[in-house]
Formats: sequence, structure tokens, C-alpha cells
Amino acid sequence: MLASVRILPVLAAAAAAFVLGAVWYSPLLFGKAWLKAHAYTDEKIAAMRATAPRAYAVTFLCYVVIGAAMSVLLHRVGIVSGLTGIKVGSLLGLGIAAPLGLTANLYSDFPLSAWGIDAGHQIVMLTLMGAILAAWG
Repeated sequence: MLASVRILPVLAAAAAAFVLGAVWYSPLLFGKAWLKAHAYTDEKIAAMRATAPRAYAVTFLCYVVIGAAMSVLLHRVGIVSGLTGIKVGSLLGLGIAAPLGLTANLYSDFPLSAWGIDAGHQIVMLTLMGAILAAWG
């Protein structure tokens, strides 16, 4: 099973997902709204910045794991087209990641807008990773 994982496409997909997250959660897109939805104080934001290097490293590692799993899935079902990879990534985002996040959100103190920002990111991220992994063949 792991023999079907091609490390270079997985690393490229993980790097693309990481860059997407950096832009998605930046002030350019949804960073301010995400912070507001979580009602983070300046002190909490400062504490988060202090632990950011570790969080970034773990995030990238998680993206590598997601990329490896998607690589196995795409290989197992014979998907080698970028367009089909987009469809599979979108399906995983809309059908698995977003509903999982919504159920978690329902049991949290966070508004639905926090879920919307995160779910949007997950859907776009999985779509992007699917496209890269499938197109790479």
C-alpha cells in the first residue's frame, strides 16, 4: 500500500496546502474574521505566535500524511487526471472534512462562521492536493 506513495508529489501537495493555509488565514483573506470568530484576545494571539514554529511544523507533517493517504486512494482507484483529482478532492472536502468540522463546531462555543472559514479552507486544500497528486500521475 505505501509503495504507491510517491514522495515528491506528496511533498509538493503538502507545500501547496501549507501556502494556501498561510494565505487563507492571513489578513488578506480570512485571518481577521477567523480571529474575531474565535474571540481571541491580544494575549492569546501573542501566545499563539510564540508557539507558531512548532504548530507550523506539525501542520506541514499533517499535510504530508493527508497527501500520502490521498496518494494511496488516487492510485488504488486509478485516477491520473488533474480534473478527476479535483473532483475527488472536492468530494473528500465536502463529504468528509466539512461535515466532521461541523459536528465538532456544534459542540464548541464557536460561531458557525468559524466553521465556515475552516471548512472552506479544508475543501479548497483537499481539492488542490487532489489536483496535484492526480496530475502528477
